[in-house]
Amino acid sequence: MEHIKDPSIYRNPVILQSEDLTKYILETAVYPREPQPLKELREATRNHPWGFIATLPDAGQLITLLLKLLNPKKTIEVGVFTGYSLLLTALNIPDDGKITAIDIDRKAYEVGLPVIKKAGVEHKINFIESPALPILDKLLEDPANEGSFDFAFIDADKESYVNYHERLIKLVKIGGLLVYDNTLWGGRVSWPEDKVPPHARPGRDAAIEFNKKITKDSRVEFALTSVGDGLNICRRIA
Repeated sequence: MEHIKDPSIYRNPVILQSEDLTKYILETAVYPREPQPLKELREATRNHPWGFIATLPDAGQLITLLLKLLNPKKTIEVGVFTGYSLLLTALNIPDDGKITAIDIDRKAYEVGLPVIKKAGVEHKINFIESPALPILDKLLEDPANEGSFDFAFIDADKESYVNYHERLIKLVKIGGLLVYDNTLWGGRVSWPEDKVPPHARPGRDAAIEFNKKITKDSRVEFALTSVGDGLNICRRIA
């Protein structure tokens, strides 16, 4: 990504199609309740050239509620970036809980690492710098890992979501949650193809394919929501 001169062209539109409404939601309901460590990490990410790809704080608020309801102890995260979603997960699992966090870019993770350390939750995180599929396959080589994770959060390359799902559905236990980010791709999943900028089409097409797959997947019950940039929240039932 470092070779791209203007990363901002990859920013998705506001999904609610209203900057004012988005600002109202954030300022009224999200920012006042956002824990201080998450505020600090969001600020630390602000000046990163790709800062706009971080998990949106309204999505983070919903994920926090899901974590509190689920009370997971063993989680997995595919796609970390600077660690906003990773930190909120670490803040909401027990002190002896563990997160397997996979990302190809440790440099981005290190932007948020000082905040994670300050929050006292680094010991919960096993960060692995690697493409995700080889790590997921490696985990599945050990039968003890099947059905051993309580929660998974996925915010990585959209073209691989279908492949991630096929592995993660085996790793997450029945009754566990899998949460996929960016599944509405700034609302572009509903746009006519000729209206979608060429650089956005691969992600948009991947999101459409993934959402269709989940709709047909009898192993999960799910909700496709317009929170953040679109969260597809799946509960494994088989």
